[in-house]
Amino acid sequence: MKSFLTVFLLFVLNLSFSQKKADKSTEQKIDNYIKEVIAINEIPGVALAVIKDGKIVYEKYFGKASIEDNKAVDKNTAFKIFSTTKLITNVGIFQLIEQGKLSLEDPISKYLENTPIEWQDVKIKNLLSHSSGLPDIIRFQEIPTTAPLAEKIALLSKKPMDFTTGNQYRYNQTNYLFLAKIVEKITGFTFEDYILQNQFSSIKSGVYFSSNFGEAIPNSAFRYNYNDQTRKYVKSTSNFGTDAHSANGLNISLQNFIYWNENLDKDIYLQKEIKYEMWKSFPFANNTDRFAFGWEIVPVNKVLSYGFTGGNETAFRKFIDRDLTIIFLSNGHKYSNLYVQSQVINHVASIVDKTLTDDFLLAGEKVNQIFLKPNITKAEENYLAIKKNHPNWDFEYRLNVIGYTLLDHGRLSDGLKVFELNAKENPKSGNAFDSLADGYFRNNQLTLSKENYQKALALSPDNNNAKEMLEKINKMLAK
Repeated sequence: MKSFLTVFLLFVLNLSFSQKKADKSTEQKIDNYIKEVIAINEIPGVALAVIKDGKIVYEKYFGKASIEDNKAVDKNTAFKIFSTTKLITNVGIFQLIEQGKLSLEDPISKYLENTPIEWQDVKIKNLLSHSSGLPDIIRFQEIPTTAPLAEKIALLSKKPMDFTTGNQYRYNQTNYLFLAKIVEKITGFTFEDYILQNQFSSIKSGVYFSSNFGEAIPNSAFRYNYNDQTRKYVKSTSNFGTDAHSANGLNISLQNFIYWNENLDKDIYLQKEIKYEMWKSFPFANNTDRFAFGWEIVPVNKVLSYGFTGGNETAFRKFIDRDLTIIFLSNGHKYSNLYVQSQVINHVASIVDKTLTDDFLLAGEKVNQIFLKPNITKAEENYLAIKKNHPNWDFEYRLNVIGYTLLDHGRLSDGLKVFELNAKENPKSGNAFDSLADGYFRNNQLTLSKENYQKALALSPDNNNAKEMLEKINKMLAK
């Protein structure tokens, strides 16, 4: 790895890299699109950058960093990037690999004490690729966030493995807790100091670690959660503790994220060969999952892109073969489970580079948007028109998420209509009928709920939720 002085000098030089605006037509298309996304999803604040062929072709700021103080988002606003932090952690790990201080093949027991025999096959590569099978620490409320590492390992050791190491992908925060502790073991620095010194050495503001979302820091965007009862945003007060910093703790301004990307592109953080090792697909034993070493792999019109998303509010994605990077930062979505951040990346990519126009992905985004509007009958008509032109496109999962989104936001009748449509569109899907039954149950239509749980169970005999709900409904009907 380069010395701190070399990194510092090169980083400073990069602060002045040239900026080339997108043509007016492209800029206007992005403007119009982002403003529409903000309006539909009622997003408080947004920062968006597009870097093409080494040039910043789009960088703009929208909305409020603080609703209460009426403070606008600007170039100095530091956003909480949540799990997008993992990309920075990954680069830090590969810097140690480049130095020869760490290997992908190293077992975690080499660095962590008192690991159980069930973890003996877990290696660094498994932590990065989420193929470890380790029990996920965030599932266990009895494990305090402030507990020392030895106590956390002892408590986790009593939990069963999720699956055989290397078999499949399953997102897991234990992986990044251990990566941070391994960094500290090797370097002698705190995880935070190691990352800041090796990737942000010249930055004096707009980059810091905090997984305390209620913490007020000057020039930072608050994280907002939408309250359906009051129909207003409220500040998040979640605090995941310092051990979560490697997984979700980075706060960074858009400009500093742009500089980080520039240094990554220019091989300042990592040699090109090491960097491309990081983007290789991990060989999962199930031969179906696809994920790199800490980077999600997303095909867009058959072109692979690499990145990650965080908190359903931020996203960073690189289209390596197109020399294109898109960074999207926000501080709250009314419809946070509709993956708006990923849709923004895909849509903006299609505006900047026509070869990245993925009709299926864009249609999926349109399906989301039409059902969020108040006229559910018109939305269903528009959906059926899309399906008529593309009968082979599968929107089952998307309709399911939309149905629950509407239910959770008080639009019970509309959510039920979406579930009914989904069951009609997918008559052999046990999951579609399970969701429809859940909708009827929430609406206190117990007989219809029972009928649809029975259909769900007939289609999917291993559906334990349907079995439990049928037992519950039968008891309620018997009263």
